[in-house]
Amino acid sequence: MWTLSGFADEINNDLERQCALLDELGIRYIEFRSAWGVNVLDLDDDEVARARNVLVSHGIRVSSIGSPIGKVNIADDFDEHLVRMDRAIWVAQQLGAPFIRVFSFFLTADQRPEDHRDEVVRRMGELARRAEAGGVVLLHENEKGIFGDIPERVHDLVTAVDSPSLRLAWDAANYVQVGVVPFPEGYELLRPYTDYIQIKDAKLDTGEVVVAGAGDGRVPETLRALAADGFDGFFSMEPHLDSAHHLGGFSGPENFARATRAFTALLDAEGIRYR
Repeated sequence: MWTLSGFADEINNDLERQCALLDELGIRYIEFRSAWGVNVLDLDDDEVARARNVLVSHGIRVSSIGSPIGKVNIADDFDEHLVRMDRAIWVAQQLGAPFIRVFSFFLTADQRPEDHRDEVVRRMGELARRAEAGGVVLLHENEKGIFGDIPERVHDLVTAVDSPSLRLAWDAANYVQVGVVPFPEGYELLRPYTDYIQIKDAKLDTGEVVVAGAGDGRVPETLRALAADGFDGFFSMEPHLDSAHHLGGFSGPENFARATRAFTALLDAEGIRYR
């Protein structure tokens, strides 16, 4: 049975309001990215404890920490970033999250991916080693402007690091926004390493983010293939229907609910069970 989760900070800055809508939608997991307008890695210890109490009171668990790890330029100080990684692991442990979302470092227009490939692999390997020691698994998300933005480089990265603590989150909309129609070619290449699905879609001609099934990410076809493969994991709502920025996005409660219902309608049409 597939499990719904979501970036509930797209609903509202207040964690109680986030949880209230998740309650209405029947979603029992959250991908924790921010609360009270503060990024998850910038919450202090008391705020993390407060967040845990709010989630427990609603019976909501954490599927993943939606961290910004790796959302810095490849030339930025890595030792400083490792401090953030250690904090992400601690927060994941405090909130009982099995996964931490990460990225493979931004590149500017004059930083060619092939020139920085080895350093990206080295850094991601170190992040994976720390994750393994901390008992969590990293999920690399394909993001615009990072090394791992297209399927071929994502595959190169995950196979070069070759760690059970580095797996993949699949984001169809992000692939579309870099000019890639991800199914079936990208899917077939990356499915063996993919443990987690981010749910949003986009139009190839404009890059506009739309609800699942309304864009060019071939979401229905991907769902059928996942079902045929026996996938059993999380599907995390990340609608981005109002605004987006380098650390996340916003939809508002109405759009978040609309995006969730559009996705569950696809599941219902395929006869796929979910919770």
